[in-house]
Order: sequence, then C-alpha cells, then structure tokens
Amino acid sequence: MAIRVAQIGTGNVGIHALTALINNPDFELTGVWVSSDSKAGKDAAELAGLSGSTGVKATTDLDEVLATEPQCVVYNAMADNRLVEALDDYRRILAAGVNIVGSGPVFLQWPWEVIPEETIKLLEDAAREGNSSLFVNGIDPGFANDLLPLALAGTCQSIEQVRCMQIVNYATNHNATVMFDVMGFGKPMDEIPMLLQPGVLSIGWGSVVRQLAAGLGLELDGLEELYVREPAPEDFDIASGHIAKGTAAALRFEVIGLVGGAPVVVLEHVTRLRDDLCPQWPQPAQAGGNYRIEITGEPSYALDLCLSSPNGDHNHAGLVATAMRIVNAIPAVVAAAPGICTTIDLPLVTGKGLYAAG
Repeated sequence: MAIRVAQIGTGNVGIHALTALINNPDFELTGVWVSSDSKAGKDAAELAGLSGSTGVKATTDLDEVLATEPQCVVYNAMADNRLVEALDDYRRILAAGVNIVGSGPVFLQWPWEVIPEETIKLLEDAAREGNSSLFVNGIDPGFANDLLPLALAGTCQSIEQVRCMQIVNYATNHNATVMFDVMGFGKPMDEIPMLLQPGVLSIGWGSVVRQLAAGLGLELDGLEELYVREPAPEDFDIASGHIAKGTAAALRFEVIGLVGGAPVVVLEHVTRLRDDLCPQWPQPAQAGGNYRIEITGEPSYALDLCLSSPNGDHNHAGLVATAMRIVNAIPAVVAAAPGICTTIDLPLVTGKGLYAAG
C-alpha cells in the first residue's frame, strides 16, 4: 500500500521532492503547502512542471495539509533564515502524529551538543506525543559527510583524521537569500553575514562533526571554527545577482572537532563564484565542483564524489540529491521508533524500486 505523503515547500529542493512523490507509485500525495499566495490553488503537477493533474491543490494553510492525514511530510520550506517558525512547524506536525523527513534546519541532522537541550526536548516530546519520527538530511549536511565517510571508516584499521570537503562553484545557485543574506556573497568585506557570525558555523555543521565523532566512538573536547573570504577582482554577475568589485566572492571555512587538541574530525567548505578565484585553495576533481572525503589512517583514503545531471549542472544535481536522500528514506522513517532519527539509526537506503530505463 502506498504511503500517504504531503509536501511542504516547493522551492529549489522541494520541487524535486514533489516530482518524486507524484511519479513514484509507492507514495500517494495528499497535500502541498506553499509559502506564497501566487502558488496557492495550483495543482501539484503544475507546480512540479509536469503534465496532467493530480487533483491536489496547493495551500498556504498547514492545518489544511495536516487534515489530509498524511503518514509523513517532506519538509523543504526555507528553514535556515526562519528557525523559530520551522521548529514550530516541526513540533505541530510531529504532535499531530505525522512523521517528517526534512532538508533543514541542518543542525537537526545530529542536534545533540549542537543546539540547546530544551529545544531538542520539545521535538522529542512532540514525537512521543504523536508516536512519530523526524529525519533531517540531504547531500550536505547529509549523505556526502555522514554515510559515505562512516562507510569508509568501517574498513580502516586505525584512523588519525576524517576530513569532509565541499569544493564548489556557486555561480549557478539561484537562491539569492542563501547566497547574499546567509553566506554574504556580494556584500562588503567588513560586513559579517549570518553564516559567519560567531558560533553559527558550529551550529550549521557541528551536526556533521558531532555525528562523525559519535560514529567513530569519540568524545570531542570541543569545536573550533575558522574562515577566510576573498573579494571580487572586478564586477561580474552570477545567477543570483550582481557581484561588485571588492565585495565577497569566495569563502573557505572549517568546523573542527578536537580530541586532545588534535583536529580529528574536520568539515571544510571551499566556495567560489568563479573558477579562477583563489587558485591556491583546494581544487575540484571536476568542473564546477565535488565533495571530497579524506581519511588519514591505515589505510588512508581520498574519495571524490562528483555530481552531474542530464538536466543541469552540479548545483542542480545537488538539489536533486538533497531531495531524494530524504524522500527515499520515507519508508524507513515511517517504520522507525518515535523521536529524532539519524543516519546511524536508519537502515541502509538502497534506491529500491528506482530503476528507470534510459
């Protein structure tokens, strides 16, 4: 029997999740929540860019969506710049007895020792009340820096350091809110954006570092974070807007998990808006960018994960991967015990039933 699922958000990630829910017979789409009145009332198929009609009309009312009695919701509404609202949504949905798979807030990938215990307790209490489960994941934070490095680590005799990297050109990223307001690209170099405020990197990607440490059986002494930005050498345009000369155009940051003062688990991002910026920084294995896992130990590993798509570039592929990481986990999350689920808790999601002839 198909699992009844509702879609929350139809933006850059949500549109791919919605397409999968419509096309996959293992799911029955019950409702769609949208953030804008301009999308309200439209059929789900139209929002997904598909032909035909599903008979499911979008609404801006979350209660209307919950009234359709889904077993699970896919939560892709913008969360990083509306944390209070997103967490309130999660509590309401869980308490209503509905499971959640979501792409944010990203710290819920592994919230322990990352966000306040009282915040975690509110979600866990709601999950117990509704006998429901929550799984937040994606490609990063997510698959590229939790399941893959832990799988590699499982073949080691000893481990000195695990480093997970994202080396990506974001010029084709269409999310202006994330690019300018959150990451600070195109902003004056003396203006510190939300992402780089003290402690924010450790909240956003501390979940990655903490989960890897837990998977390795390590207790961290603490986290450190560092970053460096570089200005644009001249004016140029990207998909999200204009980058003026002298404003932020490249960003490199690390979140470091320490054991005995040594950097044992490291999350690193190298983000450029042009390929020629900061040539001294790590370079990608393919045009546009990729994820990289480096394990120093016995044996040591260097693994490059290169994303591509027949329908777009590496950034497009990353959006699809983020959506499908959580959509494909729906059956496992519905079957899970109540509470916050992590990659360590869930069974392997294999892509069962996804074969499609070329």
